[in-house]
Amino acid sequence: MDKNKIFEIKTSEEFNDIAIDMFEYQYKNNPVYNKYVNLCGFRTNNIQTYCEIPFLPIELFRTKKIIIGSNQIETVFFSSGTTNKEKSKHHIQDLDIYKKSILKSFQKFIGDPKGYSFLCLIPDFENNPNSSLACMASELISLSQQNYSGFYLNREKKLISTIKLLKEKNIKFILFGLSFALLDFAEKYKINLEQGLVIETGGTKKQKKHIIQQELHKKLKLLFNTPKVYSEYGMAELLSQSYHRDNCFESPPWKKIIIRDKTNPFKILKDKKRGCINIIDLANINSCSFIATNDFGYLTSSGFNILGRSQNASERGCNLMI
Repeated sequence: MDKNKIFEIKTSEEFNDIAIDMFEYQYKNNPVYNKYVNLCGFRTNNIQTYCEIPFLPIELFRTKKIIIGSNQIETVFFSSGTTNKEKSKHHIQDLDIYKKSILKSFQKFIGDPKGYSFLCLIPDFENNPNSSLACMASELISLSQQNYSGFYLNREKKLISTIKLLKEKNIKFILFGLSFALLDFAEKYKINLEQGLVIETGGTKKQKKHIIQQELHKKLKLLFNTPKVYSEYGMAELLSQSYHRDNCFESPPWKKIIIRDKTNPFKILKDKKRGCINIIDLANINSCSFIATNDFGYLTSSGFNILGRSQNASERGCNLMI
């Protein structure tokens, strides 16, 4: 499978053709996916659209090695998790695919990373090498090529002085962090970020506290005195991100969101009905591109929104476990 072809998709027809090719490739070469599809009795000989492709339950990343072939593993991303249950593991054979996906998604929805200093309120990559979020932040820091970019979690005084300096020098910056890390920082210092951009990366649960995205954004806008707060949606099992800039999350051309019935996992819903989220991420070339998540949401005219987690779903995602 040509990884460069994935990032050149421009039309829905191209996406559909490559998605079907990807399914045939992964069904043939991924033993876990092959076994799941066969056990469920899916008919695989006459798939015409990507909506007909079987989706692998995300829970299997916890108990199985979801991978193509036997090529050398470059790294393994673990889900953060909030329980003592086994964490999801995403075995990565080609880290360059992830880095390319990060760059192209960011360029599409935010801009050129070289135009910003990245001030990251997340655990640093050096001490968290198996965190896909920390890896993403590290890559954006590297792409920015700016000395002020870096990890600032538990370095509040340094972060404040850096923000003040960037404002004085009129340098664009992004405060990029976990939801509760941003909220705690905002409530404690109430620093004006009108000249910067705030991107929260999820993690709306901390210990027993919970906050919905709409309430979080309202508080951050008020405390930071900034007109906009963006969101990034990703997970350890995916190599592509979606960004919430206005009214919904938007995805790059190689990623699609599909809604399934919450009581019948094989039934795909249409007409913007609410249900559980299935994701096609064609960047997952060497694992599985077709994943049935436990997130609950709905489609919009230009993207999707997340309402929460489906009942009885295991906890996962970028929670701030510090």
